[in-house]
Amino acid sequence: MEPIVLAYIGIGLMVGLSGIGSIYGVSISGNAAIGAMKKDASSFGNYMVLSALPSTQGLYGFVGFFVMSALLSGTVDWTVAAGVFGAGLAMGLAGLFSGIRQGQVCASGIAAIGSGHKVFANTMILGVFPELYAILGLLVVILINNGLIG
Repeated sequence: MEPIVLAYIGIGLMVGLSGIGSIYGVSISGNAAIGAMKKDASSFGNYMVLSALPSTQGLYGFVGFFVMSALLSGTVDWTVAAGVFGAGLAMGLAGLFSGIRQGQVCASGIAAIGSGHKVFANTMILGVFPELYAILGLLVVILINNGLIG
């Protein structure tokens, strides 16, 4: 196997797993929004914002690809390939799990808003906590990229 193959597997994990985390998170919160609209359709704007919140994990994975793309060439050695793979795995797993868990936090807030509770701002604050780990995953990608370039 050529080193570039390992690097591209890392990129695939980064983009794919982060995207899957967003897919699950947005679906979880979107399903809760549909249920909440049966009780209170007037709060659709709040439901929509909270449902969209987990979509950022997929974007972080995509940004990570652009950060690492300068390293992807046919002359990649094993050290660079391992670095890209590790960065991709870190970002991918952080995006996967934080997206799912953020979707669950947002879904709980959506259900509460649908039941008449005024918890939109509180849910936004609590929903950011899982997001921080996806941001840390992207930071790892940036730091590894800088270490491999320098």
